[in-house]
Amino acid sequence: METSVLGVSVHYAEHGAGIPLVALHGAGVDHRELEGALEPMFADVPGVRRIYPDLPGMGRTTAPESVASNDDVLEVVLGFIDATIGGEPFLLLGHSYGGYLARAIAHRRPELTRGLALICPVGEFTDSVPQHEVLVSDPDLLRVLSDTDAETYRTYFVVQTAETLKRFRERVAVSSALVDEDALSRIFSRWEISGGPDESSGIEAPTLILAGRQDATAGFAGPVRIAADYPRATVAVLDGVGHALLHENPPLAHALIMNWVGRSRS
Repeated sequence: METSVLGVSVHYAEHGAGIPLVALHGAGVDHRELEGALEPMFADVPGVRRIYPDLPGMGRTTAPESVASNDDVLEVVLGFIDATIGGEPFLLLGHSYGGYLARAIAHRRPELTRGLALICPVGEFTDSVPQHEVLVSDPDLLRVLSDTDAETYRTYFVVQTAETLKRFRERVAVSSALVDEDALSRIFSRWEISGGPDESSGIEAPTLILAGRQDATAGFAGPVRIAADYPRATVAVLDGVGHALLHENPPLAHALIMNWVGRSRS
């Protein structure tokens, strides 16, 4: 599906019906990573309309020169929400960079945000992070990947098994092929969102913050620290996973996300 917002052609996928859930992927991939991770979780959950946009410069969403900062990206995503949802309350879920945008959207639209889930979020709170540490490894697995994919898999996953390799190939590798690197460099050179979220953001909605204990990209200390900004936050630091948390421990992520959805809908 596709819609035009502020001169940007936004591509997205949609599943189900009910309360809207907007899921924002991280940098360097497209909607298929989150869609592949979340759809199995929602297979038997009625009443949730899952919406997965490609963010500007990634997937099939364009990033014209007018999109030159994260402020511009935020305006596009807000316009996308207006175009696809209107004034209806919604749930927000963001992974990594998507979590940074989700926090800003909730800050701008607190009255419509029914729930906020931040999975390995990055942002102004990202400081010290652990070194990348592979906990489980099978070197033979990498023989089936190209050099580029092997390097991405090796540096993204801390649990390197046949199962996580399958998820990487189906959800991550395919998503990274459609990335406008020049556009992302332009956008990320003006990273900070004006009037970003802070302790006075007033988000009273049920919140979920998930962090990987071995996450070498977002770390775990920063995500835990921002929990103080959200009075209804459940916070979990998962051992044995990194930035690929949703792929490395799906059962635990599933349980926590379903708990959040239930709290948000009650």
